[in-house]
Parts: sequence; C-alpha cells; structure tokens
Amino acid sequence: MSRLLSPIKIRNLEFKNRIVVSPMCQYSAMDSVPNDWHLVHLGCRAVGGAALVFTEATAVSPEGRISPADLVIGNDEQVKAFKRITAFIKSQGAIPGIQLAHAGRKASTKIPWIGEGMVPKSEEGWEVIAPSAVKFSDNYPQPREMTLADMKAVVRQWSEAARRSLDAGFQVVEIHMAHGYLLHQFLSRLSNQRKDEYGGELINRMRVPLEVAKAVRETWPSDLPVFVRISVTDWVEGGWDLPQSIELAKELKKVGVDLIDCSAGGVVPGAKIPIAPGYQVTFAEEIRRQAGIMTGAVGLITDAVQAENILVAGQADVVIMAREFLRDPYFPLHAAKILGDDPQYPNQYLRAKPKNN
Repeated sequence: MSRLLSPIKIRNLEFKNRIVVSPMCQYSAMDSVPNDWHLVHLGCRAVGGAALVFTEATAVSPEGRISPADLVIGNDEQVKAFKRITAFIKSQGAIPGIQLAHAGRKASTKIPWIGEGMVPKSEEGWEVIAPSAVKFSDNYPQPREMTLADMKAVVRQWSEAARRSLDAGFQVVEIHMAHGYLLHQFLSRLSNQRKDEYGGELINRMRVPLEVAKAVRETWPSDLPVFVRISVTDWVEGGWDLPQSIELAKELKKVGVDLIDCSAGGVVPGAKIPIAPGYQVTFAEEIRRQAGIMTGAVGLITDAVQAENILVAGQADVVIMAREFLRDPYFPLHAAKILGDDPQYPNQYLRAKPKNN
C-alpha cells in the first residue's frame, strides 16, 4: 500500500488514509445555517474517499464571520443542521472535521464573487474587533481595539463552539490561527501593535492564541484530535516567520494540540508570495522536525505522486488539499489507481470500478 493511502491514528481516532479535504469557504449560508449546498459539497468529498473532510471556516460568533453568508456554530438550529452533514460523512467511512474561526479585522466583508472590501452596517455589516485599531486595507472596516473583556469573551466563544461542534457530531476540531484572521492578528507584529501584556514580545503575542488552544483542548474529548492551522510566514520582513512558528508549535504541543496545519500569508495585502507546486511543504517539514509535532502539508498539492513523495520523505504526516478537491471530488479514488492501490469505491459506484485494479 502507498503511504498516501495507508491509515494513520491520531489519539484514538483512525483515519483510513492520509488525505484531508481542506476547509474551503463557500459563502452560501442563509442566516449562518448550513444547507443543502454544504451537505452536497462536503458529502461528495466523503464519497470520493477522503479520510477527513473539514467544513469551511465556521465562526465562533456572528461577529467572527468573514461575510454575511458564512457559517456560525452558536445555537441549536445550527447544531441540528450540521448533524445531518456529519452523519452522512461518517456513513461514507470518513471523519467529519470543523475549523473554528474568527475573522477579526477581516470580518464584515463582501462575498468574493460580488465584490471586495467592507460590508457597511446599513447592508448587514457589523462592528469588527482586532488586537489593534489598524485596518487590513483602505477598503476594509475600521476595527475597534479589543479590551480585556473582549479577549476573555473570544476565548469563551471558542470553548462553547467546540462543545457545540461535539454535539453536532464532529470528531476533529481545527483552530484557525492563519490567513490574517483574529488569532493570526495577535501573533504578527504587522497587525498587533499593543503595548500591554498581549503585544510586543513573542510570549505576549502568543497569549490569546494559546488561551484559545487550551480552552478548546479542555473542552474537546481527550480521545479526539485537535488541529491548529497557522500561517508559518507573513512573507513580509518584520512579520511572523518560521522561527516564531516553531516556538508556537512547541507551545501548542504542550497544551495538547496534535497536528499543525502549515499554511502561510494573509495578514497584510500585497505580500510577495513565491507560489509554486508544494511551495509550503518545507514549512511542514521544519515544524515537524524542530517542534516534534505532527504536521499537515497544504498549498498547490495537486498530484498523487507529489502527495506520496511528501509523505514518504517525512515532510508531513498528512496532505491537506483544497482546490484540487474542487476540480476532482474523487481524487483519492484516482490517486489509488495511479499509485497501484485498490480504489475503495462506494457500493453504489462499484459498477464503474476499473477491472484491472
């Protein structure tokens, strides 16, 4: 069996292979509740053979949404709607995961295919908060600097969202600390200009993210995994970088985080990113080696052989794929054929299974 299609166990949860569907925003919720689009989108990837299927970034509060069309997990109606999705994912032998997020100063913005920039309060927008009162860009909302009470509330919201996620049937929770959203905003000097115990030195900038991680880990069952997605670098001099990410990963491991999902960028506009196939894989490799924690590689991983080589070389423990799954929901089945494994087709699709495998 190939490395890519071999099982992996994290805590007491066994994943049938090492292919993960990355969280991908759909901007398709009505009143922040998942609907048929989310069921079909996520369920299709489970049918396609992925081991772990993540929801899009799901806000821990209405104020934490990126856009008015984002998901929230904050009430019983939302939990109930998620339950049918997690049940279907499980019925296909996959594991349902949820990424919990707060957009911070990048909240209250438009659905991408409608336009860019802020949604004003007169058009369903809302007040946004951030570590410092610094806009992401000129056409984004002006954030209000968070108070101590705001920070305590956010930590509590993450804990409550984790509890509701468990009630909804999720088995993996991922904390979003990447892509310029709230927890990343605390980490980077480019967005965190505070002068108190939550700004300045690395230990201070890590304080809220680590409080969130600890709160989620204490809420989440000890036999189920907690992942964290980070932006390993801001791609801007003076910003967040790999050495700081390694230190953060070490601290996250201490509070019980199981895997670091290694992405990059997003905290400021205009960063020069050297995009190329697998351009973030070395970040996963370095954090895995230097922090002694499991990692996931993400970023222009589009090919079965490429994914297999990443795992065989020990650069990561799983591969986390986004756009390729939009192009090919059945990537794991096709990858198995390419790598010489036996594709595990659903019973309903067995008549289409190639005869020469």
